[in-house]
Amino acid sequence: MKQTLNEKQRWYWKKNIKLILSLLVVWALVGYGGAILLAEPLYHVRFFNVSLSYWIAHQGSILVFILLILIYALRMDKLDKKYKAMLKDGE
Repeated sequence: MKQTLNEKQRWYWKKNIKLILSLLVVWALVGYGGAILLAEPLYHVRFFNVSLSYWIAHQGSILVFILLILIYALRMDKLDKKYKAMLKDGE
């Protein structure tokens, strides 16, 4: 069994990690930025008759997190198909 990853595997994992990190940045911005750091400035903005900071913390962040899961699943499916095609070309 090989101990090192070949070039195609490195490419796949580099793309995978890049996707994960970008989605984690969005998660952190929404979770901490929108719900905590911007809570006071957004308090006076009304959205569905509640303060926007409250809505982001309790509803908006959940919707964003579900969207992040969907984006991850779709992008990984696309990446997996591309990786499998690369493996077939190499055979």
